[in-house]
Amino acid sequence: MRIGLIRHGQTDWNALGRIQGQSDIPLNEEGRAQAHKLAERLAIEHIEWSHIVSSSLQRAHETAQIIANRLHIPLLEADERLKERGFGQIEGMTWEEREAKWGADWETVELGQEPLDVLQSRALDFLEASWQQFPNHNILVVSHGGLLSQLFKLLMQERHTERVGNLSLTVLEREADVWNTVLYNNSDHLR
Repeated sequence: MRIGLIRHGQTDWNALGRIQGQSDIPLNEEGRAQAHKLAERLAIEHIEWSHIVSSSLQRAHETAQIIANRLHIPLLEADERLKERGFGQIEGMTWEEREAKWGADWETVELGQEPLDVLQSRALDFLEASWQQFPNHNILVVSHGGLLSQLFKLLMQERHTERVGNLSLTVLEREADVWNTVLYNNSDHLR
């Protein structure tokens, strides 16, 4: 089994450096163009994908729909476990705005953010459930930077050092009880 993990395309808030969290922000034109570029890449690569699933947030769902249409594969019902981390009071704010309001240590202040262990648990739960339900399939998953980053920290530990880019592709392969990294945070299709 292979799972292709994709971060959704760019939104206006991404371009402005605003944290989105679970705010339902749509793709912008650049994000749609990015999704089409990845879809073209996937169409010519050697992996045959059986279906695609995304979070219910429209930026991820629209990205998945563009890819599904190009690959002629089913887009399954959205999975709530794939939603971005809830960021509470900081959603919609830039880094500078957060620092101005709560100081340089704003990340240590309780502002209603979803706990990282809860986020990691639901990401792992999705992976394990996918393995149980589709052990002989290759599936594509469209999610969000915060969720994917925490999942990669769990699976790759110290090897996960990069920011997860918009429309980046990471491919994991399941062997026995281990997820191995085949491709990590790759965005060659955007060049």
